Amino acid sequence: MVMTNYNAPAELYPGRNHKAGRASRYQRFPSLAEAVQYTMEELPQSLQPSSLLEADEMRYDGAAIRSLYFSEDYPLRRAIVGPTTQGKCS
Repeated sequence: MVMTNYNAPAELYPGRNHKAGRASRYQRFPSLAEAVQYTMEELPQSLQPSSLLEADEMRYDGAAIRSLYFSEDYPLRRAIVGPTTQGKCS
């Protein structure tokens, strides 16, 4: 099992939403943890699924970014309590 290095510098390539008036831009972050936090907490939800993070020669798509954010290993405080189950009942 490969451990995720949340301290590695990261680059964010935001997804595209042609309906949104303002496009997000490529950004660099000092750590993968900060990039994941920004993507989940600041980026519009419509852009999250098509966004891409790159750190330590690894690429993370929208679903992987979400998994990193809700992982037990995630080192930062989360503003979002838990993964939502959109349209599903438990």
